[in-house]
Amino acid sequence: MASELIHAILLLGAPGTGKGTQGAILGQVPGFVHQSSGDIFRSMDPNSEIGKLFRSFSEKGELVPDDVTIRIWKQDVDRRIAAGTFRPTSDLLVLDGIPRTPSQAKLMNELLKVHSVIHLSCKDEEALVERLRKRAQKQNRPDDAKPDVIRRRLEVYREETRPVLECYDKSIIHKIDPLGTPASVLRDILSVVAPIQADVLGNALA
Repeated sequence: MASELIHAILLLGAPGTGKGTQGAILGQVPGFVHQSSGDIFRSMDPNSEIGKLFRSFSEKGELVPDDVTIRIWKQDVDRRIAAGTFRPTSDLLVLDGIPRTPSQAKLMNELLKVHSVIHLSCKDEEALVERLRKRAQKQNRPDDAKPDVIRRRLEVYREETRPVLECYDKSIIHKIDPLGTPASVLRDILSVVAPIQADVLGNALA
């Protein structure tokens, strides 16, 4: 039933567009809960069966299979609900890095009510490559700093993730330039999601 669906905001954009940064900031605002698929995957035990499976794909810049991704995502949602850190009736879930394929989007539509898709759209691929290279060096992730891996990740995004936009009504898709200052990008995102939060929380509390 629609009343049981999880209220969500989707952050969509190529690697390096700042989804994680903006999602983390939103997650500090009461009523928003940031859920990063990257953080979930990186926190997994690398020696576990599913951890080894994830690493075998990520090290090549490939996407993790849909069924594995959805299973991990749902486990994390259930854990947050059980811990009381996510309240489906009054919180907006800010999804960062998932869904990554149209098939994932279709599967998740059975569980989610997506109120808005924030599309961080950047035409300057070289700027993204440089962002990702510097980030990987700063975070001491040498594998992620390799240009061939970075370009493969961007190629995978164009081929497999960007089509996710086609799964949602154009009226809820908002294109935002991610190359501004973090504050200006946040301002643009808040102009979209603040009214949604007021509406969702208002309905939940009525």
